[in-house]
Amino acid sequence: MKSLLIHLTLGLCDQDITAEDMVYINNWMAKKYLTKNGTIYKFNSKYRAGTLGLVQKNTAYLNVIGENVRDLFIGEGDLGSAKEGDLIIAQRLLGVRGTPSAKVVEIVGRAISYSVAYVVQKDSMKSLLDLKTDYPIGVEIDKESFDAYKNGDVFKIDNQNNVIMEKLGNLQDPLVDEKIVLAQFNKHDEFSEEVLQIATSFESVDASKHPHRVDLRNLPFCTIDPVTAKDFDDAIYWDDTNTTLYVAIADVSEYVTPFGAIDNEAIYRSFSIYLPHRSIPMLPRQLSETLCSLQANVDRLSYVFEMKLDMDALEVSKSKVYEAIIHSQRRFNYEEIDEFFEGKLKAKNSSEEIIFKYIKKLRIVTDALKRKRLKVGYDFRSNELEMFIDENSNLTHTTYAQETPSHALIEDCMLLANKEAAARFDRGIFRIHEPPSQVKLQILYQELAGIGMFIDIKNSIKETISDIQRQAKEMGLESEVDTLIIRSQMQARYSPLNAGHFGLGFEAYTHFTSPIRRYSDLIVHRLLKAINNNDTLEGSYVLRNIEALSMSVSEKEREASTIEVEFMARKFARWAVLNMDKELKARISATEPEVRAELHDEIMGAKFYITSDSNVVLFEDVVVQIERVDIAKAKIFARVLRKQSDEA
Repeated sequence: MKSLLIHLTLGLCDQDITAEDMVYINNWMAKKYLTKNGTIYKFNSKYRAGTLGLVQKNTAYLNVIGENVRDLFIGEGDLGSAKEGDLIIAQRLLGVRGTPSAKVVEIVGRAISYSVAYVVQKDSMKSLLDLKTDYPIGVEIDKESFDAYKNGDVFKIDNQNNVIMEKLGNLQDPLVDEKIVLAQFNKHDEFSEEVLQIATSFESVDASKHPHRVDLRNLPFCTIDPVTAKDFDDAIYWDDTNTTLYVAIADVSEYVTPFGAIDNEAIYRSFSIYLPHRSIPMLPRQLSETLCSLQANVDRLSYVFEMKLDMDALEVSKSKVYEAIIHSQRRFNYEEIDEFFEGKLKAKNSSEEIIFKYIKKLRIVTDALKRKRLKVGYDFRSNELEMFIDENSNLTHTTYAQETPSHALIEDCMLLANKEAAARFDRGIFRIHEPPSQVKLQILYQELAGIGMFIDIKNSIKETISDIQRQAKEMGLESEVDTLIIRSQMQARYSPLNAGHFGLGFEAYTHFTSPIRRYSDLIVHRLLKAINNNDTLEGSYVLRNIEALSMSVSEKEREASTIEVEFMARKFARWAVLNMDKELKARISATEPEVRAELHDEIMGAKFYITSDSNVVLFEDVVVQIERVDIAKAKIFARVLRKQSDEA
C-alpha cells in the first residue's frame, strides 16, 4: 500500500497499475482524492498521503510520503479513529493560519505491514506482545489456540488484517533469529513456481545466437571476489598497450524483462541480503549463481564498459558501453591476488601469466586513481565486521575485514565504470550523497573536542575532516573517529536527479556494476541500452515511474541493511547470555544520549548499553561485566567494572 501511495503522489501511469491496485484507484477517483491527466493518475492537490506520527492529546503530525514537504498538523477532532503508524489520506485545510494543517479522510492501512510478536507469561497470565515495543498485539486469538502457546513462542503478524500469519519458532531456539529478522520485512528465500520455471527455461549461452554482441572471448578477463562468493557480477581486463580498462558486468537485463514475473519479484526484493551463513538473493539462484554469474571457463553475456585512460590526466578520455560475450579465464579470490602482490603466488600456466602481468600494471593505475580521488573525496576506515556461526546458528568468532590492495584495485575499477555510467544521462537513477548539515558538523566537532582534539575549521569541509583524520591516526582512533564522521553525514540514497556524491567527491555517480544483487543497477543497464539504441520509447518506458522507484529502492536498501545488522545483534545477545560472569574488554563508543560500548575482546563488535554511572569518556577502554540480556530485543546491558588504564 505504501508503494502505491508514493506512486500516486509522484504520478502513476495507467499501464503500470495492477488489477488489485485499480480497485483502490477507482474508489479514490470516485471520492475525488485523485485526478487523471492523460494516462497519469495523481493525488489531487488538496490531498496528501502519509504516516501518522505520535498521537498526543488527540493531535498528531502526518509524515507526508513521496515528496519533500513539511509535516501536516492534524488537530483535535480531525483524527477520526486513526492511530500512530496508520497509513492515511488526509485533506489539506487551506486558509488556516499557522502550521500547515490537514484532516484524516481515510485510513488505508498500516505503515509497517508486518511485525513479529511473542508470548510472555508471568505467573498464570499470558500476553502476546510486539517484539519491538512490548505493546499488546491487537489480533483476535481463540482461547484454545492461545492456551496452547508456550512462553517465548514467536509469530509473524499481518498488521493490515491483524492476523497471525505463521508461527516462527521459540525464542529459546537460535534458529528462530533468521526467521525473526526476515519476517519483520516479509522477506523470503523461496521463489514462486512461475518465477522458477522462467529462470530454468533459458538455454546456455550460444555465441552464434548473439551476432549483434561484441565478441570479447579472446580477451583474458578474470574475476576477483571474496572466497565465499557465488554470484560474480564483474570481470576486468586491462589492456596496458592501449591504456584501456574493460569492466564487464553480468547482463541481467537480457534475462529479466520489465514487468515480467522475475522482474516483479526483483523489484519487491530490490537487494540481495547477506547473512553470515547464507544469502537471500534478489534473483533466482539459477540466474544469480549460474547463468548470469560471470563464472570462469564458460561463455557469458555481459554489458561492458570500455574506457580509454589518459595516463597524464588520470581521466577517462573516451569510453563506450556495449553488449558483449566474454569468457573469463580465471576466478580469483582477494586473498590470492594479495598473495600475488606479496610475491607468494606464482602463475600455474600461461593464461595466469598473462593475467598476473596486467594485474600488476593495473594496480599502479588504480593506486594512482585512488590518490587523485582522495584529493577531493574521503577515505573512511570504519571497520566491517565479519561474523561466523556454527551449524546450530550460534556465534563462534568474529573478525574485522581489512581493505587490502586487491580490494582497492577492484573498487577503483568499479568506481570508474559507475562514474562513466552516470555521465550518460541527466535523468535516471543516480546514487547521491549530499553534504552534511552545519548542525551535524557542529555536534561532531563538539564530540571530538571532548576527547582532546583541536578542531581547526578550515576553508572547506574536506580540509577540516582531513585534519581530524590526521589527529585520529596519531591517537590510534582512525576507525572510531571515521565512524563518527560517517554518522554525521547524510545517508547515501537513490535519486532520479543528480545531486553529486559528497563522500566520493564525484559530480555524478550511479550504480552500474552489480545488477545481480541490486535492482538499481538493472535499471541503469536498461536505460543505457535505450540511450545507445536511440530508443526514446524504451527510455521513457524505463523512466516513467523513476521517482517512485528511486524512493522504493532506497527504502529496500535500508531494510536489507537493518536485517543484516539485527541478525548479528541477535547472535551477540545469545553469546552474551553464556558469558554473563566474565570480565570483558570494551571501548566506549557513545556517551550521548546514552552510554554505549563496543566489545574489543576475543569476540569483537557486540554493542553494550552501559548501566553504571562510571564517568567514562568517549573511546575510553574499559572492563565491563554483562548484567542482563534481553533476547527478545537483542539488547545487552553491562556495567563498567574499571578503566583499562587503571590496570597499567
